[in-house]
Amino acid sequence: MESRIDTAVEIAGIRLKNPVIAASGTFGYGLEFAQLLDLNALGAIVVKGLSRAPMLGNPAPRLVETAAGMLNAIGLQNVGVDAFIEEKLPPLRKFSTAIFANIFGNSTEDYVAVTERLEAAEGIAGYEINVSCPNTKQGGMIFGSDPSLTHEVTAAIKQVARRPVIVKLSPNVTDIALIARAAEDAGADGLSVVNTLLGMAIDLEARRPVLPNITGGLSGPAIKPIALRMVYQVATAVKIPVIGLGGIATGRDALEFMAAGASAVEVGTATFWDPTAPARVAKEMEAWCRANGVSRMATMTKSLRAEDR
Repeated sequence: MESRIDTAVEIAGIRLKNPVIAASGTFGYGLEFAQLLDLNALGAIVVKGLSRAPMLGNPAPRLVETAAGMLNAIGLQNVGVDAFIEEKLPPLRKFSTAIFANIFGNSTEDYVAVTERLEAAEGIAGYEINVSCPNTKQGGMIFGSDPSLTHEVTAAIKQVARRPVIVKLSPNVTDIALIARAAEDAGADGLSVVNTLLGMAIDLEARRPVLPNITGGLSGPAIKPIALRMVYQVATAVKIPVIGLGGIATGRDALEFMAAGASAVEVGTATFWDPTAPARVAKEMEAWCRANGVSRMATMTKSLRAEDR
C-alpha cells in the first residue's frame, strides 16, 4: 500500500489541493484544455491576461522556437474582462480548481478598472497582476521595472480588491528583490517569480528580426537557472509567499523551485509540447516525495540548505 502524501499548500490564505498552477498565457482560459486533462487535478489555473477592452495582439508570426525554449510576442491578445466574465467564467465554476484572473493595463486606472469589474464576479480565488507592461502615462516605462510604479499600481489595486493580490514580477530588472519589497510594502499578498526574459531571434538570410515586434519574451527550460536564482533572492527578501515559474517541465523542476523558496509553482511553456504537463508535474512531485520520505509537500518550501555549501 502506497503511503499517503499531503500535497496541499496555502497561498495568500487560499488552500490549493497541490502546488501546481497552470500559468497565464499558455493555458488559455483553462476550458481549452478540459478535454486533454482533468482540470480538477490542478492546484489552480491562472487565466489568460485580461484587459479593459478586447485586444487582437501583435501580427504573425508571434512565436519562435529557440534552443530549449521559445520566444513569444503574442501582444496580450484577449477577449476583454467583460467577455471573460460573461462567457468564460461560468463554465469554469464547475471545477474545484482555484481560478486566478491575470490582470494587465497601460495605466494604473486600467488595472483598477479591470479589478473592479472582476470584484463583482463569482468564482475567482484571487488576482495575478502582470506588471511587465508599459505605463503610457509615464512615457512607456515598464511598471515592474520601477519600484515606485510597482508600489503605485499594487497599492491602487489593493484599495479595491477584496481577494488576494499576487504581483507577477519581471526578470528584466537589475535588482528583483528591490521590486519585490516595493510590492510587499504596497500590500501585495504574494508574488509570482518570474515573467519572461526579453529576447530576440534573427532571420539571417533576410537580415530581419523573425518577430515583427522585433523582441519577445523568452520562456521554457532555457530560463530555469535564472528563474530559480530570482525565486531564491525574492523568497529571502520578503515575508509574503512566492509562486515560482520559469522553465518548469518536470516534478523535479517544480520541487527545486519549492526548495529555493516557492510555496507553489506555475507550469507554462511545457504545455506546448505536452498539454497534460501541469497534471503530470503534480503526479511526479508526489512520486518524488513518496520515494524520498516527504509526507507533506509544503515542507519542501525553503528547504534548501544553502548555508551548508
